[in-house]
Amino acid sequence: MAGPWKNRLILAAATGFGLGLSPKAPGTFGTLAALPLIWGTAFLPPAVSRFLLICFILAAVFVADQAEKILGQKDPGAIVIDEMAGYWVAMCLVPVTGITLGVGFVAFRCFDIFKSPPVRYFEKKFSGGAGVVLDDIMAGVLAALVVKCVYLFGAY
Repeated sequence: MAGPWKNRLILAAATGFGLGLSPKAPGTFGTLAALPLIWGTAFLPPAVSRFLLICFILAAVFVADQAEKILGQKDPGAIVIDEMAGYWVAMCLVPVTGITLGVGFVAFRCFDIFKSPPVRYFEKKFSGGAGVVLDDIMAGVLAALVVKCVYLFGAY
């Protein structure tokens, strides 16, 4: 009996509680599932927020790996826990405001969709849960640098 419940829980987490099941742009909708995580940790001390982010990334690797096995597919679009982790990474260097969330969202989605180097390297180099998640983490790192530059230089 525990198997079906475990699988449902893993798939719920992997799909961003269903947002990744969107027939169009599941990654974009799935990215939005990170908003409660980002807002929920925005007011914590930075060390605590970053610790929770690292824990989430490690959990995302496990969940994505298990979800791939359950679904029998390599990196299916419905798995969006990687987008959630990547967007959270994109927001970890700046205060959370409507503007930084918007800039971070656009920057992250661009790096994730277009897979510019070194994002593509991580997508091709790793497999399983790590392969699903690490390219999005790198897209998040690049997006974080963009958001930080925009924030520092007051381009908004």
